[in-house]
Amino acid sequence: MRVLFFLLLLSLTASAQSDNQYNLIPFPARFAGQDGRFTISPATRLVVTPAADAGVRAIAQTFAGQLKAANAPALTVAAASPALAKGAHIFLTINKKLNLGAEGYKLTVAPGKILAEASTPKGLFYATQTMRQLVHVETQDAASLRVSMPACQITDKPRYSYRGMMLDVTRYFMPVSYVKKFIDLMAMHKQNTFHWHLTNDQGWRIDIKKYPKLTQVGSKRAETLIGHYDQNYPMQFDGKPHGGFYTQDEIRDVVRYAQSRYVTIIPEIEMPGHALAALAAYPELSCDPSKKYEVARHWGIFDDVFCPSEKTFTFLQDVLTEVMGLFPGQYIHIGGDECPKKAWKESAFCQELMKKNGLKNEDQLQSYFIRRIEKFVNSKGRSIIGWDEILEGGLAPNATVMSWRGTAGGIAAAKQKHNVIMTPTDFCYLDYYQSNPATEPLAIGGYLPLDKVYGYEPTPAELTPDQQKHILGVQGNLWTEYIATPEQADYMAWPRALALAEIGWMPAGPRNFEDFAMRLKNHLPKLDPLKVNYAKRLFDISASTQANDQGQVQVKLSKLDSDSRIFYTLNGKEPNDKSSEYIGPITLTKTTTLRAMTQTGGRLTQTFTLHKGKNKPYTYALAPYKDGDPKSTKLTDGVRGETPRDRRQWSGFYGTDMDVTLDLGDVTSVTKVSLNFLKIILDNGFPPTSVEIAISRDGQDFKEAIAQPVTYELAGSWDILPVVADFKTARARYVRIRAKNAGLCPTGHPNAGEKTWFATDEIVVE
Repeated sequence: MRVLFFLLLLSLTASAQSDNQYNLIPFPARFAGQDGRFTISPATRLVVTPAADAGVRAIAQTFAGQLKAANAPALTVAAASPALAKGAHIFLTINKKLNLGAEGYKLTVAPGKILAEASTPKGLFYATQTMRQLVHVETQDAASLRVSMPACQITDKPRYSYRGMMLDVTRYFMPVSYVKKFIDLMAMHKQNTFHWHLTNDQGWRIDIKKYPKLTQVGSKRAETLIGHYDQNYPMQFDGKPHGGFYTQDEIRDVVRYAQSRYVTIIPEIEMPGHALAALAAYPELSCDPSKKYEVARHWGIFDDVFCPSEKTFTFLQDVLTEVMGLFPGQYIHIGGDECPKKAWKESAFCQELMKKNGLKNEDQLQSYFIRRIEKFVNSKGRSIIGWDEILEGGLAPNATVMSWRGTAGGIAAAKQKHNVIMTPTDFCYLDYYQSNPATEPLAIGGYLPLDKVYGYEPTPAELTPDQQKHILGVQGNLWTEYIATPEQADYMAWPRALALAEIGWMPAGPRNFEDFAMRLKNHLPKLDPLKVNYAKRLFDISASTQANDQGQVQVKLSKLDSDSRIFYTLNGKEPNDKSSEYIGPITLTKTTTLRAMTQTGGRLTQTFTLHKGKNKPYTYALAPYKDGDPKSTKLTDGVRGETPRDRRQWSGFYGTDMDVTLDLGDVTSVTKVSLNFLKIILDNGFPPTSVEIAISRDGQDFKEAIAQPVTYELAGSWDILPVVADFKTARARYVRIRAKNAGLCPTGHPNAGEKTWFATDEIVVE
């Protein structure tokens, strides 16, 4: 029955797209389109029942303001009365008999009136957010303004109770105005939990009255890293101080704002790791108070963490007491992630504490730390959430786990009957690249396009039905190491956060990305009046290659926006709608730069390198790192690695040499062999010390080997280094490349003594 209903839902939505009717995100649980429209005029009233319910009146006032911001007429809120009952008005009604839960609602839009019903004000608020999306404004001038909603019937409620977004304001401080905007966009799309990441190594952002140095010292860093963490060796800094924090009055204001939109705020105070900003203010909380600490100027994981001393626990209890006084929600997030144990291992105090409490290792010491904090938080009637590392050493009794390192932590916690929020990096980390990293703004790494986000299923199939009940919901995370401004935060969050909003709300069952994309395409303009700098990657074009039966190379173009047309050129000129239209795979016979476009703004420029080794098989005598080339296709697929930002196209070798033999199939002329190597010194990515390229007719006797060193400056930016062997007029069937690993990182390198790696891509044979 669920599948049948979903197919019916798709047919209804698809038929509605052509006239831009029902582009709702998230789409309702039950929906039926109707004929006609309800027109909003200055005479329209927002009629509330019961009239004495302050919550309902506040919802109506908020909704009236949102309509006005969308250029609709200013509407008056009125109490229900017999005179208004039969008028063409919008009725917001509490109906205790509805059985749709605290967040569910029923909405009927008819040409004569609109009726929104819910058993709670929260459900009624979500009904207004659906109407907010349904509103259509047509105007050429003030005299021709027409504001209406298409008729429909909706019965709606969410799948998950927890539908969240996390905003990190520690790496780059975000003003209160943006935090409110972020919350409003969440609420518009029925996300109900704002996870506010307030402390980290790079900044302490919350005013704590008892410990003023946390903001006097801990909220300011002297300067900030230039470029990517791995980009420059040695690191380069901008010389510009960065700081900021929220006063307690500002936090109260944000909390009130969130409450008016039925968004719960979960504050995060990091412990025991990511504590450098706090230690810079109060070094006595560390394992070595004699050491000088500073607020971190770059990103990463630091060995300096809170010492599990009574002084530290007193400090954290005082901090959490003030935090709980500001945030009325049930949960306090205490971090718990990425806590190195080096300082604890070297601390005589910590080692004695472990003996005293019968703790076998430092993981158990972290569990001891978390359990003590949980006991305190529980004593105040609250509960803790922690990242999945809090599972290590034993989970605190009542903790909720936020599973980010894949799904394993969430599965383990649910099996232990702990509540879980799913937020794995592969699907929920919105600081990852969402398109070609070579053409996107600098990001932390990774690759998470919109369709992959939408394809995520938060409830693991490995769990039993009883265990699945512990999956509270799903959250998107926006870490800001490379997001310095609100505009960039918008670009990275939206619309991928909208995909997560729909995942969290819609009933379990099949989802159709094409339907979502069609609705999204028409929904995005509604964000323009809100000045949202959303990404337009929905309109991107991507390319893949394949070989046909004649051994030619074919390029297949695809796009997420399924109803747009692609036009392309192969002559280097920019395409337009008069260029060749893409109908099917494009056959290439030589190295070609393909340029493509759609009328909706999609763009693609990609060079396909055709050579004698294209699509030819090769073998590894020494396997690449972690099966980085599982199908043995990366080195001859015709697509060269474009940037050190994106390592998906590269095959890497960690702590070992490279020995690859390519089979051209027949003896043929070989005049030149070339390939590139990455240089990423700060991440132990040293190019090989030497490369030998040899050729053979039989695969046994390799002659005419050309060996050459790879020369480069150790200092400087990451880079791509070419290696070329010129054979002039040789003939061969086999090409062998051997590259020598650089060994260990040298003295003076931050990771001196560690193994190095190198990576290569595309063996070009001419």
